[in-house]
Amino acid sequence: MSALICGSLAYDTIMVFPDQFKNHILPDKVHILNVSFLVPRMRREFGGCAGNIAYNLKLLGGDPIPMATVGQDFGPYRQWFEENGITLERVKVIEELFTPQAFITTDHDNNQITAFHPGAMMRSYENHVKDVPGVTIGIVSPDGYEGMIQNAREFAECGIPFIFDPGQAMPLFNGEELRAFIEQADYVTVNDYESNLLQQRTGWSGQDIVQRVKAYIVTRGPKGAVIHTPEKVYEVPPAHERRVTDPTGCGDAFRAGLIFGIQKGYDWMTIGRVGNLMGALKVEHPGTQNQRFDFDEFAAQFRQQFGYALA
Repeated sequence: MSALICGSLAYDTIMVFPDQFKNHILPDKVHILNVSFLVPRMRREFGGCAGNIAYNLKLLGGDPIPMATVGQDFGPYRQWFEENGITLERVKVIEELFTPQAFITTDHDNNQITAFHPGAMMRSYENHVKDVPGVTIGIVSPDGYEGMIQNAREFAECGIPFIFDPGQAMPLFNGEELRAFIEQADYVTVNDYESNLLQQRTGWSGQDIVQRVKAYIVTRGPKGAVIHTPEKVYEVPPAHERRVTDPTGCGDAFRAGLIFGIQKGYDWMTIGRVGNLMGALKVEHPGTQNQRFDFDEFAAQFRQQFGYALA
């Protein structure tokens, strides 16, 4: 049961500001904002939505196929995925461009400021969903504008169920385009802020969206998640992390759990709990792809936290 993970593969340069942003930003001066943050701690990680989702799905024993465009500097990332047994057959290298790069600064409140260079991602339309055989589910996560539109259309044309995950790419699209994504998708997943923004941009209420998909999944960070279906609303309790080290990539880990649960045919409460636990296990580690476990270890954690076993 292969899952086609459409989105970015990127390098994340992660910096930690040992203070709070709010102490250095004057609310009445944001129109002339000019701030500098000293960041003594910095590291470079493998990231990007497709990369993070694929990595986490592989931990669960899934079969992810990341589909992305990358640049001339992709070598270290290629080696990392090869070491972890993740196929790169649908990753296209564009030699004249760089691999996408995210520069993320996190403060003591876990607020984040991110700058993103898209690089080769802007040519993601050169890959095609219709060219990938054996796919049973897909996800359209943040990627190049044309690529996201094309991928959603081709998933729908091929009859492959897919999740629409607009994330930080939502500002790229107008209301009509977002409505088209929702009409084509089987599932929509957003965080609580993105949910409000999606409704504002589409002019559709949450109930309007729910009537067009099998499930509208809204993550709420430490409060868990809410899964809206046409028949019922599921309030999914959070999983409890042992420590909070780094929130970066938590949402991508949740989405891997979502894909895995749907593929396994779990009920919606179990799917949401799998997603929440994946997110909790991620925040215990720095970066987006440094947590390590297999399905048996995950299942033991799941039983400990939620009181029943995964099939």
